[in-house]
Amino acid sequence: MISAFDLFKIGIGPSSSHTIGPMVAAQRFRGRVAGLPHTVRITAEIFGSLAWTGRGHGTDLAIFLGLLGHAPATVDPDRVAGYAAALAETGDLGLPGIRFDCARDLIFNLTEILPRHTNGMRFRAFDAAGTLRDEVVCFSIGGGFVEEEGEETLATLDAVPVPFPFESGADLLRMCAESGLSIAQVQMANERTLRSEAEIGDGLDAIRDAMLACIGRGLRMDGELPGGLKVRRRAKRLHATLDANRLSNSRPAHEIMDWISLFALAVNEENAAGGRIVTAPTNGAAGIVPAVLRYIVDFCSGWNEARGRDYLLTAAAIGGLIKRRASISGAEVGCQGEVGSASAMAAAGLAAILGGQAPQVANAAEIAMEHHLGMTCDPIGGLVQIPCIERNAFGANKAVAAASLALHGDGVHFVSLDQVIETMRQTGHDMQDKYKETSRGGLAVNVAAC
Repeated sequence: MISAFDLFKIGIGPSSSHTIGPMVAAQRFRGRVAGLPHTVRITAEIFGSLAWTGRGHGTDLAIFLGLLGHAPATVDPDRVAGYAAALAETGDLGLPGIRFDCARDLIFNLTEILPRHTNGMRFRAFDAAGTLRDEVVCFSIGGGFVEEEGEETLATLDAVPVPFPFESGADLLRMCAESGLSIAQVQMANERTLRSEAEIGDGLDAIRDAMLACIGRGLRMDGELPGGLKVRRRAKRLHATLDANRLSNSRPAHEIMDWISLFALAVNEENAAGGRIVTAPTNGAAGIVPAVLRYIVDFCSGWNEARGRDYLLTAAAIGGLIKRRASISGAEVGCQGEVGSASAMAAAGLAAILGGQAPQVANAAEIAMEHHLGMTCDPIGGLVQIPCIERNAFGANKAVAAASLALHGDGVHFVSLDQVIETMRQTGHDMQDKYKETSRGGLAVNVAAC
């Protein structure tokens, strides 16, 4: 079972695979060497996509923060720059006898890709004589998940027996039909093998609150996003315009689409600025599930906390299937695995909240994913800004459209959820590496980054 709390992680921007994952990996290595005698130096080497787009994605800062002992869920985004500056000046990790030279000891390997995954990292510890004391090779596989070499995340998760061990969409629909439970209820039953119902409820509410708070902060912030592209924030200005038009006698029929786009823009501008977000299932696609959630809160009748939990549980069930059967990593399958997955998750959650039965919910997810197939990941300048921010707005609107189409049907559809997920996996496998979060193809090379 892949838990909702595996997919939805509170952290900081701009990338789950390039920021949150490396921070987690570095913090773990710090824990390993904290009690290792005679260690005086640590190095961190990053490979593949991490090396090619690492500076734009904040991978260097993330590794510094992790080695300092900070965690994605608790580090103060407003103090990140100060932490990094202090480390660069002093080399002090807070570990007795160990120093870290930011310029020397973080190595961007631009020529080598490790076999397991393009997002590879190698951490090493040395004594005063330069003898290797410890080494860890690990991979940031998307959504903030980190695997050490030889480790299998899914095998570890599957070690916990659950009442509904679905491994495919067909399994999930069959179990819903046999048990009479909704997708959210099936996911909840599985979640209870790991946590109490009260803990699950509190955790889901915290995720919901973090998502909505991120939208709220994004609507208040102005100015340019960091990184050199001079991208101006739009959410605050768009919000002011839409809010003023509420009193207008002439309002466009598509206005609701503008609100949905606004909510997604607000989140992804915060993500691009290194603010606090929730992986859903990744940072690059973090705006879609919250945008549709805010749409439900503001524009759909009957909102309550229980519906918010069902929305997240349904989305998690679909996201878990996609991660299990394909990937949610842009560096592995392109943006179809990030924005496409998030749109499918949000579409399923919305369809469930609006009264859809399990087959309709699965159909909503399939429609949303189908119409993101083949989407590349080609961020300009290695920054999670262009085209990433707008893609979340489109992904959120596609999610609403997919849910609506599915609810007008009976759940019987020509292409199954399993088939579209497998198609996404195959498409990602066939996609050239330059289109998979390397900034070496597509918009990243056809549009100047300065």
